[in-house]
Amino acid sequence: MVTIKDVAKAAGVSVATVSRVVNNGPKVSDKKREEIKKIMADLGYRPNANARALVSQKSTTIGVVVPDISDPFFAVLANGIDKVAREHNMQILLSTGGHTAESERQAINLLLERRCDTIVMHSKKLPAEELVGFSKAVKGFVVIDRYIKAIAERCIWLDNLEGGRIAGRHLLMLNHQNCACIMSNFAIDDPVHRHNGFKEVLEASGVALAPELVKYAEPNPQGGKLAAQELLASGKPFSAIFVYNDAMAIGVVTTLEDNGFRVPQDVSVIGFDNGILAQFSRPKLTTLDYPVEEMAQHAAKLSMALAAKDQTPPKQEQKYVPLLVKRESAARM
Repeated sequence: MVTIKDVAKAAGVSVATVSRVVNNGPKVSDKKREEIKKIMADLGYRPNANARALVSQKSTTIGVVVPDISDPFFAVLANGIDKVAREHNMQILLSTGGHTAESERQAINLLLERRCDTIVMHSKKLPAEELVGFSKAVKGFVVIDRYIKAIAERCIWLDNLEGGRIAGRHLLMLNHQNCACIMSNFAIDDPVHRHNGFKEVLEASGVALAPELVKYAEPNPQGGKLAAQELLASGKPFSAIFVYNDAMAIGVVTTLEDNGFRVPQDVSVIGFDNGILAQFSRPKLTTLDYPVEEMAQHAAKLSMALAAKDQTPPKQEQKYVPLLVKRESAARM
């Protein structure tokens, strides 16, 4: 492996001079700088990122923590951060947090060991107090998809309560009086808020959401299938279903049609996320748009801005609200 000493010897300069070139430091003429860069390229020298961070006190990576890289939602999130990183000649370092507090803790500690001073973290399991502590230790620490009042200025989050309300208003506008709800069984705030917003709007209009018509399952197509089967087995009539996410909604639609129900003629279905599945399902899925890529880019830019400054940013909410995307799976009664 070619070292910085090899470059210095080939260029006839000191290691310190090569280091200045690597770190864009002063006291090197433009001519000499170009000569050294050419020698570095010819020799195939690659600067050590950790060593550069030690010298410059600035990491060239954006640390990213997501629960599961196999989930398309988190792939889109990571891609949004990666776009911003590349615009600033940086790379992302991805660490998976799983679905437990301990695995999330291990994921962020791994990034801290790599000297990441810009970190965007998706955390649903770590206590809020612990995330506040990380925000004090890491200048560029940002939380995405979660609101923590104590560090509101570092949180990029979606108003899931309002998302549930929007779904409820739309189904009421379509004259649905017997509504069902299928939510994720993960012990996180998102399904709770979406369900509560949905129920709130229905009850305000005098429409009850029967407990037998609220089902929980894993947030994937198989979970949607199982929850839909439970709804059908309940014997309770329903004309519309609000589903936690698009993946579950696809399983719901398939199960309904396998059992002789037409969507939306017999049962309307509304999903959540507006991912790629919603656009290519049959029928095309009416859903709530979750602007995850836009939020991820916002989080990355905020993280970099915080890392570059010593002052604390002003406390302000950075909230996003989902938008209804009308397609083919929801219709008037």
